Amino acid sequence: MATTGKPPGRGAPTRAWVIHPDIRGHPRRRSPGHALEEAAALARALPDVRIVGAQNVVLNRPRPGLLFGRGKIAELGRQLAAEEIELVLIDGPVTPVQQRNLEREWGVKILDRTGLILEIFADRAQTREGVLQVELAALSYQRTRLVRAWTHLERQRGGLGFVGGPGETQIEADRRAIDEAIQRIRRQLSKVVKTRSLHRSARQKVPWPVVALVGYTNAGKSTLFNRLTGAGVMAKDMLFATLDPTMRAAALPGGHEVILADTVGFISDLPPQLVAAFRATLEEVLDADLIVHVRDMSHPETASQARDVQAVLAELGVAENAPMIELWNKIDLLSPGKRAALCQRAAHQPGVIAASAATGAGLDALLQAISGKLHGATTHTWLEVPYSRPRLRAWLHEQGIVLEEEQGEGGHRLRVGWTKPLAEKYRNLAEKGKKSY
Repeated sequence: MATTGKPPGRGAPTRAWVIHPDIRGHPRRRSPGHALEEAAALARALPDVRIVGAQNVVLNRPRPGLLFGRGKIAELGRQLAAEEIELVLIDGPVTPVQQRNLEREWGVKILDRTGLILEIFADRAQTREGVLQVELAALSYQRTRLVRAWTHLERQRGGLGFVGGPGETQIEADRRAIDEAIQRIRRQLSKVVKTRSLHRSARQKVPWPVVALVGYTNAGKSTLFNRLTGAGVMAKDMLFATLDPTMRAAALPGGHEVILADTVGFISDLPPQLVAAFRATLEEVLDADLIVHVRDMSHPETASQARDVQAVLAELGVAENAPMIELWNKIDLLSPGKRAALCQRAAHQPGVIAASAATGAGLDALLQAISGKLHGATTHTWLEVPYSRPRLRAWLHEQGIVLEEEQGEGGHRLRVGWTKPLAEKYRNLAEKGKKSY
């Protein structure tokens, strides 16, 4: 097997070729053109890698030992040699035996879809929890293919070492060593998760609901997040630009506030190792009071992407009837005729908003919809708060719902405009918090 002979980030970038196996009769066969485009976009997200070319390869059925037939193997081998390719990215599952055999046949490194996504995630993870979760997923992946070098712990950058790096000596790590590493990382991760649960418990004491943004990768979640919160989260036309969840406060109409959570983007055929490993990261989605499903309506496979997102949400345990708003994003990229037709469709579908996070069009309607889902109808009423309970009066003012106030004989008289959830919270505070409120 050939090696790059250089650590990533030094010298010329690794020359890579992308192959999408288009398997006839596959139950989840996708449009070959769109599938190859997404695979190439994934590959371009790798640092220090130059995509020289990409192609679809039609298969009647995968070959157990080599994936492709002998004739196609020879044809591809000549092409890869002519282009001086060092890395082949195969957009699909590749067994350990197929990977080893193809590397021997072509003299290049092979990375399948799971390995590619893991490599991208490893490069993007910033928080301690994100790094640990990627390593846990990578170890689970590596455990099934001990024919490969187990090198990610020696890396000099954020990646896992699948592409290149200091550990390209085919170290044969045995199953016991990997299991010990998995147990060690799980212990470290459990401590980090405990810390996150404490932070989440602290947030739950704040009377602000959590709104989680979910969607297919590159659907525009981070752009939306930045526009609504003024945050500086990286928002690029790039798959998996966001990995670690970010949370910020955002203002709603009527003075209400919410905590907005920007989460990792989903993708079709998400590696099962990542679904399990990132469950803790995605707890914001499970605990959210409302989910906003952001869709890229300019993408030709937006309906298929939406189904993939719903499938991952179901796998994570999100109930089908969970409160949700569907945001039809990127309408600015549509032609005027298509944009008008899409906005008309959205207007006749409850829980659907057509908007552009890039231009801000339609976001006022989104904020109104979020407020309506979380708070419902606002009612006005007069309350009397005894002078002996100043904290209860202060709480009402903190919610921004006091419309009028006057002094009475026994206490403050306040006219408030509130929703049922806030009214319920007030009743709980008034009854249970008599000593402190």
